[in-house]
Amino acid sequence: MRYWWVNQNQTYRQELGGGYLWSPQRKRDGSRNAFYESMREVAPGDLIFSFVDTCIRAIGVARSYCYECPKPMEFGSAGMNWDEVGWRVDVAFREELVPIRPKDHMDVLAPLLPERYAPLRPNGHGLQSIYLTSVPSAFAEALAGFMGHQALRLVKGIAAHEPVPGGEEVEVTPRPTVEWEEELIRRIESNPGITHTEKTALVLARRGQGIFRRNVACIETACRLTEVDREEHLRASHSKPWRDSSNEERLDGENGLLLTPSIDHLFDRGFISFENSGRLLISPVAHLESLHRMGVNTDKKINVGGFSRGQQHYLDYHREHVFLSRKSK
Repeated sequence: MRYWWVNQNQTYRQELGGGYLWSPQRKRDGSRNAFYESMREVAPGDLIFSFVDTCIRAIGVARSYCYECPKPMEFGSAGMNWDEVGWRVDVAFREELVPIRPKDHMDVLAPLLPERYAPLRPNGHGLQSIYLTSVPSAFAEALAGFMGHQALRLVKGIAAHEPVPGGEEVEVTPRPTVEWEEELIRRIESNPGITHTEKTALVLARRGQGIFRRNVACIETACRLTEVDREEHLRASHSKPWRDSSNEERLDGENGLLLTPSIDHLFDRGFISFENSGRLLISPVAHLESLHRMGVNTDKKINVGGFSRGQQHYLDYHREHVFLSRKSK
């Protein structure tokens, strides 16, 4: 488990009410932001301290890994200058805990701040340029101690594997993603410029079926990892997700791999990816024992063979936007 600090001044009420964190994927100029990239490192069970108006006002428990999601409509003018698609993590927040002002406790907290990307200055003033950053366990425990017994028990309780708030099962495909794709389908079906045949092909491609599957099968003949080659046991999985692709890309065979269902799940959710050379990449947030049981040998380096130039183009996108990589900062 890791501990996180999030600055939520603009969107605190929306995110707390909706049970999530949301950030853009990039800065306005298109460059990376280390604190948006931190969203991709959060794992279920991680603890998140919510900082608003100089106070820690809530503690949340992550209920999902990061995934792509449209900007919440409830942000309104608060997110006017942000891109329409960003990162989301589902969170179960506890707001009934005693709020504290970290500035009042810097004699204890200052020595425990991380050396890099600290969320506070030594004088206790917050750094609004930071959105989401990790904090050491000693800092988290001290912070929770000032918030009272409930907060401290929450920190220690999660560490001891007690039930977490909002302890329902984490969805395999997050509901916001399903709703987003369903809206895209409605747009396709209502588009008068697309023929009925094309509409059918595009909708079927969402689940790796129809023309898209046949196009992928012209290039790929078996699952790259498990070597299963029976058609009935394979899924056609998009490298650049269906929701992010143009209509042409949604049917492009080079935008797909044939994978067994368990490997398709790992690839679709960003727990694995591939270098253009064929080297398997495993996400730092992936549970290695589970991967091993699902058919991924995590004990040695794996190369599944090279990819065509077109496949490499789509895999570049997958590594950049889907794979849950821990970026160097």
